[in-house]
Amino acid sequence: MKYYIIAGEASGDLHASNLMKALKEVDENANFRFWGGDLMAKQGGTLVKHYRELAFMGFAEVIMNLRTIFKNIKLCKNDINEYDPDVIIFVDYPGFNMRIAEWAKKEGYRTHYYISPQIWAWKENRIKKIKRDVEEMYVILPFEKDFYSLKHNFPVNFVGHPLLDAIDNRALVNTEDFKKENELDKRPVIALLPGSRKQEIEKMLEVMLSITSEFKDYQFVIAGAPSQDEEFYQKFIKKSNIKIIMNKTYDVLGISHAALVTSGTATLETALFKVPEVVCYKGSYISYHIAKRIINLEYISLVNLIMGREVVTELIQGDFNSENLRSELNKILDEDNRKRIFEDYFDLEQKLGGKGASKNTARLIYNNIKGIA
Repeated sequence: MKYYIIAGEASGDLHASNLMKALKEVDENANFRFWGGDLMAKQGGTLVKHYRELAFMGFAEVIMNLRTIFKNIKLCKNDINEYDPDVIIFVDYPGFNMRIAEWAKKEGYRTHYYISPQIWAWKENRIKKIKRDVEEMYVILPFEKDFYSLKHNFPVNFVGHPLLDAIDNRALVNTEDFKKENELDKRPVIALLPGSRKQEIEKMLEVMLSITSEFKDYQFVIAGAPSQDEEFYQKFIKKSNIKIIMNKTYDVLGISHAALVTSGTATLETALFKVPEVVCYKGSYISYHIAKRIINLEYISLVNLIMGREVVTELIQGDFNSENLRSELNKILDEDNRKRIFEDYFDLEQKLGGKGASKNTARLIYNNIKGIA
């Protein structure tokens, strides 16, 4: 069958690539055309547009790039019509994907959505459009099933969280060899994950780096995002001894003692690697204050949202400063606090269900299109 997949961010590229791999296992004739990234490209098919050209962070940034966004929407519609897929699979990225889904449903295409828009956080009224434009929804967070099925009478499929598969399937590296290859010394590693978009990296990394000289018993490593070039990070570290390791975030987390992490999927990835973390976030002034007025959540990190309580500390906007970051990092380096965090991380993994999200979703999509019960 012909699958058209739209993913607009690094995390979507990861999960969509694993879904593509699983689809090839259930459908030997699977053919792909997609919007995504390098990981999806490795699974074969045709890459229409890379997510690097699609990622705009925050309300203000989206407004400034509306012309480009509308141009991409038009391109996507024309490309879908030319390809004429058996099903369109939307992967997160709701601002773009929901617009395409509305059009696609009217055009008679099958519309399946993998990784739900976070309408439980804001824009809950999007449920009307989802019920109208999405035939099948595959959710990855345990509380989303009740949110859709019970609160909004829209049956969805809880397939488990794909990060469990992504982490389990990664190629293991030898810690000592990895440190040697990347010129790391014997001190414990503190990972810096400042995000994947230029705007957020610029806001986050400077504050993260401001405290590194005060922790001389540790070495700090920046996990460079696949969406950026190494040169982009160099201007932040200047003549310091901070290491940058590109495109190997999981390997960095695998050897890390602690981490400073920008809010997003990486907070959950860090927790699943059992690395104590401080969650950080700072947006533009305008974007932050707009978000503050319309988002009704007690927490911003996936770890705390899933657990329903504070497991990891969140430093948001004005609270994200050198003094607070220094204090919170010291806390997660304390052995008594680390023991409590590890216990919470174990409970978190249990809540996420078992492995097999990609295979579960692939089987459900294929059977649905083929009319197999």
